[in-house]
Amino acid sequence: MDAIEGRRVVVTGGAGFLGRAVCGVLARHEPAEIFVPRSAQYDLRERADIERLLARARPHLILHLAAVVGGIGANRENPGRYFYDNAIMGMQLLEAARRAGIEKIVNVGTICSYPKHTPVPFREEHLWEGYPEETNAPYGLAKKMLLVQAQAYRQQYGLNAITLLPVNLYGPGDNFDPETSHVIPALIRKTVEARDAGRPFIEAWGSGEASREFLFVRDAAEAIVLAARFYDRPEPVNLGSGREIKIRPLTELIAELCDYHGEIRWDRTKPDGQPRRCLDTSRALEQFGFRATTDLRTGLAETIQWYAEEQTRRLCRAA
Repeated sequence: MDAIEGRRVVVTGGAGFLGRAVCGVLARHEPAEIFVPRSAQYDLRERADIERLLARARPHLILHLAAVVGGIGANRENPGRYFYDNAIMGMQLLEAARRAGIEKIVNVGTICSYPKHTPVPFREEHLWEGYPEETNAPYGLAKKMLLVQAQAYRQQYGLNAITLLPVNLYGPGDNFDPETSHVIPALIRKTVEARDAGRPFIEAWGSGEASREFLFVRDAAEAIVLAARFYDRPEPVNLGSGREIKIRPLTELIAELCDYHGEIRWDRTKPDGQPRRCLDTSRALEQFGFRATTDLRTGLAETIQWYAEEQTRRLCRAA
């Protein structure tokens, strides 16, 4: 039986950046219902709210996307919150799911769970070979514990729980708040504002020598739904494009696509974060046929266009 067609699906975080894209892909597979719990009605940090959610939705499948996330600065400011909220939401949801006899739960983790000095490309078996990069370790470790719980519950209770490890996501609808955004939306906003204000330079964090891999949000959504349909094993699976880029050329590419010709100044008093990030994505291809299809330039151009149009819409609403 298809894990989605005719089934009731709960998507935690379904109203968020990734969640909206996932719900769009899910809808193509004709589920009986897609239920998206909102935090105002269901606080996933509260066990009673989770039990009430499962009683209301009666899901066959749960996609757990809800997370408290942010860039390097936000992680440094909120280590306790990022650890507790992410750990408690996932732990209680898994426990409630196994008690309720849920058929399958997809736990979406993070690349931040990998050790700081993981050999490149990151392979899933490297996950336990060291401590994560310090600036986002509490978040990464909280998500890592959910992998342990999922594997333990599979072993003891037979819960069909799988874990996915996506790289940094980007795309239309991303979070562009300068206090909490990740690198791509932060750079896009900074660059567009500098261009529009005629500023002669922008400042970027770190040295620009750290590398990152990025996955377009619609590609990530396709991968998650493929895994929900076809993957049923305990081992975690990387989700990425398999291509890395240093922050310096990334910033230059964003400046080019934004038509900004000012100087880029690097603030080396700010952290670079993990030195390199690039995934081995062969397991996703082998196990459920996922391969990213959106190249970085194309994805960035669409994201920049969306941001510009959103800014215009906001100005119109404010007028």
